Amino acid sequence: MGPALRNRSRPWRHADAWQLLIAVAGLLAGVAVAWIVSRAGGDRFNGSHLSLAVPVILLVGWSFIGSGLLYWRSRPDNHLWAVLIFQGFAWFGSILPSSQNPVLFTLGQFIYPWQYASGLYLILSFPSGRLRGGLDRVLVASTIFLVTVGSLVWLLFADPHRMMCPTCPANLLEVTRNDAVVVGVFYVFRLAGIVIAVTGIGLLAVRWRRASRAQRHAVMPVAVAGVVAFCAGIAAFAARLARMPGPTPFDVLAFYAGAAVPVAVLAVLIQRRLAQGAVAGLVVELGGPEPGADPREALSRALGDPSLAVGYWFAAESRYVDRNGGAVELPAPDGGRRSTVVERAGQPVAVLIHDAALEHNAKLVDSVCAAAGLALENERLAAELRARLVELQASRARLVEATDAERRRIERDLHDGTQQRLVSIAMSLGLAEARLPADPDRAKPIVAETRTALATALAELRDLTQGIYPTILTERGLSAALDELCSRSAITAHLRLFLDGRLPIPVETAAYYVVSEALTNAAKHAQATEVRVAARCSGGILTVEVADDGVGGAGNGKGSGLRGLADRVGALDGRLSVSSPPGQGTTLRAEFPCG
Repeated sequence: MGPALRNRSRPWRHADAWQLLIAVAGLLAGVAVAWIVSRAGGDRFNGSHLSLAVPVILLVGWSFIGSGLLYWRSRPDNHLWAVLIFQGFAWFGSILPSSQNPVLFTLGQFIYPWQYASGLYLILSFPSGRLRGGLDRVLVASTIFLVTVGSLVWLLFADPHRMMCPTCPANLLEVTRNDAVVVGVFYVFRLAGIVIAVTGIGLLAVRWRRASRAQRHAVMPVAVAGVVAFCAGIAAFAARLARMPGPTPFDVLAFYAGAAVPVAVLAVLIQRRLAQGAVAGLVVELGGPEPGADPREALSRALGDPSLAVGYWFAAESRYVDRNGGAVELPAPDGGRRSTVVERAGQPVAVLIHDAALEHNAKLVDSVCAAAGLALENERLAAELRARLVELQASRARLVEATDAERRRIERDLHDGTQQRLVSIAMSLGLAEARLPADPDRAKPIVAETRTALATALAELRDLTQGIYPTILTERGLSAALDELCSRSAITAHLRLFLDGRLPIPVETAAYYVVSEALTNAAKHAQATEVRVAARCSGGILTVEVADDGVGGAGNGKGSGLRGLADRVGALDGRLSVSSPPGQGTTLRAEFPCG
């Protein structure tokens, strides 16, 4: 084992040691509390209630601690495990007032109310371990404040013989007896507890109404148990405010209602493990005899998320597409959706877009991704073919549109420019013909003017045909054509060529127009002052790159010119990419197979 591996294993060994220590401490704490209750009983546990209370005490405390340890091992980044473990030990500590030992009695009275604060945090933050909003934080902070003040007041001013029971042991921290202060503080404590519990029920109800099906499935047992515990707590506090002699039946109800919360947490953990175990059935279902079946339905059932969407990696364009070849947008990080990439051999195959609630069951998502990898790879190939077909159809439509537009442009240029000039030349020749016999001297200027107009018309025709297809490209090849194109550029253009001999005519033509369009964009739109053009043929690939120092902000989908270039390059099985960060210029790169 190398040093790096040993260093990585130390935190895990350290965590394992702490987990073992906590498990042993929890086991001993449960046994000790059970012994205390069975020996002493107290006013809280008597008669038939005692025989049922001891198993419930052990079940609740050990369920909290066990659930916390399981959370720690599976999701160490989710600090809910610390809350669960604290709640387990606080639960055991809250039983200590049943002891006849003054030290344990006093310690138990200090610990007892803290289970309200940790229990409230647990219910409101499950399953993420984080409080979601300002109202949550206000409720938890208020509960901690009330618990702190209530504990201090009771420990400093309460006489248990007078206020609780004649047989209770002494309060070792009592400074002076002040019944009025204790009664007043606990009246406020219980009234505020009712308000906090009602508000907590309202919060859970609002979240349940807004939650997706996957989110409800993830929190339902704990949410239901939390509402029951809140209702029982309200009843118990209301009974005490009504001065019912304690312990009341509502106290017993609150005791058992609180016991349902850790059982619900444990049920959620068991539910997750069962869902992970059912992934084997997913492999069988995806490998079924139905050819071309959509795997989304099977994946949705396995994850328990009806809203699941699947995108397949389209490597040719470095994006995800759906089963029919349409574009798939990944969710925003701050939304209610998450994306998980499925990989095979280190390469992306697909992406699962699912409810954010599944991030709290990452093992299930990972298991489903591993099980569905092969099926998704097969479906990815089919989706890529469909995407290519969709892109081919769109490309054909754009090429037809571009061809029609080019024809209209040529017709307009011929009609408005060269045709009008030729008509003028014909009229001048007629005038010269009429005047030549009678007045040769006056006819000479007309002939000279006609010659000039004819030269201009020829230049316009030459420019027009150059735009249709450059003659220099046909006669001398790409190197000479790019050199001539850069020399006519409206901005300074630096050319570097690494070409040997001629290339296939379609490749040379496409490369020429890529550079021509890039130079035009740099001059018209990029506000550039100079541009660098490079062309290299190596390994059977012609790479053409045009980079300017303009304002940037261009992209593959912006402007018909770039779309037309992408279609032209794609028709030759090439690739066109544009890098144009704002304020950092634009780099256009085209690659053509030319072997």
